[in-house]
Amino acid sequence: MSEWLALALAMAGACLVVVAVVLVRHRKADEDEDTSETPDVIEYITMMIGVVYAIVLGLAIAGVWESRSAAQDDVQTEAQSLYEVSSRAEVFPADYRAVVDKDVDAYVSFVVDTEWHYMRTEGGISPDGTALLGRLRTDVASRAPQNDIEAQAYQAMMDKIAVADEARNSRGGNVGPTMPGVVWFGLGIGAVVTIGMMFALQIRRTRRELVLAGTFSALIGFLLFLIWDFDDPFGRGMSVTTEPFLNLFPFLGG
Repeated sequence: MSEWLALALAMAGACLVVVAVVLVRHRKADEDEDTSETPDVIEYITMMIGVVYAIVLGLAIAGVWESRSAAQDDVQTEAQSLYEVSSRAEVFPADYRAVVDKDVDAYVSFVVDTEWHYMRTEGGISPDGTALLGRLRTDVASRAPQNDIEAQAYQAMMDKIAVADEARNSRGGNVGPTMPGVVWFGLGIGAVVTIGMMFALQIRRTRRELVLAGTFSALIGFLLFLIWDFDDPFGRGMSVTTEPFLNLFPFLGG
């Protein structure tokens, strides 16, 4: 089942539950029940609960979006740094340049073809990728620069490898869900309370009220799905992609 189908079913289910509860409550209500008026205190409490829950939802969405954006930036930094290593190797002799290019190509190919799937299944970065990056660092450092131009390029290459290594470790730290379980507990309880307060307002079975109640519950379901999807930057539908590597290393697309 795709995530979008799961979202559609969840939103439809939320609407059906709310409508079903309203219909059952209306059928079992006392004939002399007065639904024309609602105590002011209930309206005030309902409003405050809605406002507080909206703030919590907004903070949760902002938090998971920031984590996803940071993960995407790490991937861009890693890819750009490795591209700079290959570019700066152009000032060195052909044999040394071929070794560096081979190491860079092997690493980025492994990241795109193997490690991305490994992160989703194992929940972390692969030690094989760490070894490939270590081999690149060793091969780059194996030849001392012979002139000023090589010295400048050599130092820049070592710096870029260090940046790529840092971005890689940061990428590994962003694998898996980032939101604590207690926050999810609060979001779930808040959704139940917020929707439940509609019944405290003595909602009736008119078409307008049923549509509004169903739409409101579906909106909350969509927002919770959005938070859940963004919560794992590398493992779900709208996850961080390998596009920075594919753009900078066109041979990967083949």
